[in-house]
Amino acid sequence: MKNFPNALVIMIGFILFAAILTYIIPQGEYQRVINPETNQLSVVDNSYQQIDAPSVSVWDTFMSIPEGFINRADLIALILLIGGSFYVIERTGALKDGIEFLTMLLQGKEEIALIVVSLAFLAGGALSGLQEEIIAMTPVLLYLSSRLGYNSFVAVAISYGSAILGASFSPINPFAVVIAQKETGLEFLSGSGFRLVVMAIAFCIWMFMVIRYANKNKVVSEEEHIFEKKNLNTRSAIILGLVAIAFIILIIGILEYNWGFNEMSAEFFILALVVGLIGKLGINGTSLAYIDGFKAMIFASMIVGLSSSISIILERGLIIDSIIYGLFTPMQYLPKSLSAISMMVSQSLLHFVVPSYSGQAVLTMPILAPLSDLIGISRQVCVLAYQYGAVMTDLIIPTNGGLMAVLAIAGISFDKWFKFALKLVLVILGISAIALVTGISIGL
Repeated sequence: MKNFPNALVIMIGFILFAAILTYIIPQGEYQRVINPETNQLSVVDNSYQQIDAPSVSVWDTFMSIPEGFINRADLIALILLIGGSFYVIERTGALKDGIEFLTMLLQGKEEIALIVVSLAFLAGGALSGLQEEIIAMTPVLLYLSSRLGYNSFVAVAISYGSAILGASFSPINPFAVVIAQKETGLEFLSGSGFRLVVMAIAFCIWMFMVIRYANKNKVVSEEEHIFEKKNLNTRSAIILGLVAIAFIILIIGILEYNWGFNEMSAEFFILALVVGLIGKLGINGTSLAYIDGFKAMIFASMIVGLSSSISIILERGLIIDSIIYGLFTPMQYLPKSLSAISMMVSQSLLHFVVPSYSGQAVLTMPILAPLSDLIGISRQVCVLAYQYGAVMTDLIIPTNGGLMAVLAIAGISFDKWFKFALKLVLVILGISAIALVTGISIGL
């Protein structure tokens, strides 16, 4: 499609659309109370009612834009600081040397490289909900993909796509399944075996589809794809070793010490300073490389801030509960299997207006848990429907700031990405639907 709106236009369009919805959808809300034993906010069953409240004004609509940036300030700082760090690393030449050395070793084994990279990002998504952190790594992934002979769609699919797949099917993603199970009163790690089996099946099918596309859309011929043999020099090896150690520390920090975006930002800022000195860039050279990194990441940071504005408008307009009520209430009249699949589809649709899947868990699980009891499906299946529907949709919704930022850096327009990713997502959701029906049949 010619002249398809760019990411900035799309985000502003959704902000205005969200404001218009507050004039169309009736305002309403569920009653919420704090459980004195757990100090957790929960929804009172069958408490939804419409209320009289003003719609979001034009002024409030535009005020939501700076407020969105403020709300996501820690993430924006992460994108800028990690982005700057990778530019410093790139400026030393270590990344280029490392990727060229890797592609030389993997010459003729490009498919294995795709699987290895995808497994790494699958694990990141499963363990920590890795998503926005990929924004700053995208330039490196694009270079690696091009050296292997693949286009930018493949680079995004094996990184961002695999991370989303891992997050969606994970038994331990702290921002999805852990929150959802907590909200529904389920034990941590319950149903893990079933989730891991389904994740393995989904990943195999995912890689089959991605590799088939990659091989059909090679960007260089095999004759051109020849590399000179050379060893990795000592300085580049040390720098790449420090980068690897930094990621190990990052994983330990997230899993053991509950690190947030600020801790991640600080770690990579330190890494950049050390790498710049080892790479003989000097203080000024390191600073200039960091500034270039900031410049490259500004647009991605803007997209993330604007995406947060959409949620602010919907919350301020008091229509999110109304959307939830309209989507999920009719399910109680459907057969069990169809109800579970409809629940997954509804979670996917809701994710367009609630782009945070952790926030979506908090909003929907207290409402859907008693509804699933009424329908006769287990709360575990209810959580699965949320995981599969909400998280996988992150790959195709334009309100997801992380996705739009990655696409902006990769130079992929949203319409082209949507056409590419929709087929993959629909196949995975088909597998998810089979998993839900299986879960019901085995009494999960």
